[in-house]
Amino acid sequence: MNSFRFIHTGDIHLDSPLKGLSGQDGAAADRIRTATRAAFHNLITRAIEEEVAFIIIAGDLYDGDWRDYHTGLFFVKQMGRLAKAGIGVFLLYGNHDAESQITRRLVLPENVNVFSARKPQTFRRDDLSVALHGQSFKQRDVTDDLVPAYPALIGGLFNIGVLHTGLGGMGGHANYAPCTLDELVNKGYDYWALAHVHQAAVLHERPHIVFCGNLQGRHIRETGQKAASLVTVEDRQVVDISPLHMDVVRWVHLVVTVDHCTHTNDAIDAIRKAIEHQVASESEGRLLACRIELTGRTEIHGQLLASEEYLIAEARAAALGIGDEAAWIERVVVSTIDPSSTALRMDALGDLQRMIGSAAEDTTLRAQFESELGDLVRKLPHDVRGDVEDVILKAAIDGDYVSLIAQVGDYLTARLATEGV
Repeated sequence: MNSFRFIHTGDIHLDSPLKGLSGQDGAAADRIRTATRAAFHNLITRAIEEEVAFIIIAGDLYDGDWRDYHTGLFFVKQMGRLAKAGIGVFLLYGNHDAESQITRRLVLPENVNVFSARKPQTFRRDDLSVALHGQSFKQRDVTDDLVPAYPALIGGLFNIGVLHTGLGGMGGHANYAPCTLDELVNKGYDYWALAHVHQAAVLHERPHIVFCGNLQGRHIRETGQKAASLVTVEDRQVVDISPLHMDVVRWVHLVVTVDHCTHTNDAIDAIRKAIEHQVASESEGRLLACRIELTGRTEIHGQLLASEEYLIAEARAAALGIGDEAAWIERVVVSTIDPSSTALRMDALGDLQRMIGSAAEDTTLRAQFESELGDLVRKLPHDVRGDVEDVILKAAIDGDYVSLIAQVGDYLTARLATEGV
């Protein structure tokens, strides 16, 4: 019986710059900064322990051009560990580490096989009766379907297609190297090792078409467990695919309901209890990186909205109280609702809120916003415009000036109310 196992991984984004860490220090912040390296080191250790035959890296090993050679040296060191254990590597470059994106390079150990970016290339492992077919990205924006040019399957071998693809824009990802599921099925390969979509998924069985997901979550849009895939093959058939959870930090969107809170301290207590429960039940020994969202209808809506800096400080204090590396708080978002409208008040704050409400319907004012803010927004880098989370800035970028005026108005009213105006 011909039996072997291999690891399918991708979207590692080594040394990816992480958001929300500016000015943060301590063991938790340090762990987040080095999370992509630690997760990859863990994966190499596990590959050696499991004695796998080879590893497939299906694109985006790097997040972009190296800031210095330390990124490349780290990768070479890990490949050297695999070489010593007799484990081969088949490496394909994706949109983030396309040939045109990386200006610094190092000679890789002989156990690393890199797929060409000029045309599809096949590597054979005759000792395992395996053929691997793939093509790296030459430039970041590959809009052509690469699959038709992939070689025909080789009879008598277990054929693996390695591809970095959006597969029609799954999960909101850019549709690089577009193709269809039917196209992959009809190619006749036994296994498709896909990457680019960061959510793991087995899209088809026999043949197996698999997104491995990313190895380490890097921000709040990459919540939950992250892993690589350990694939077992017997007599040219996939018999098992198991996740290898090598992540060291888990991102969590923690929703805390504050309906019954009558004071800011009540909300802080609810935040503390939610963090403690999440660490106890979900961390599995890993650091939890949390975004806390306060929800519900509460009379202290204004106090919360005007106290976000204080709330995040208290939330971080609560996390540190559990332990230095149990939880880290990225931010606190106030999404509560005021059950009593300020606009009904017959005082200066009521007047202000009514003015803001009417301003949102003022076409002249909206045109002025569009003219002046629109010019500023258009000057923002593409990465900033496409990856913004602040609700006010997002409203400006989207041209939603009604929402923008309302958001600014809510904040201004809340701050004035807490000042006793």
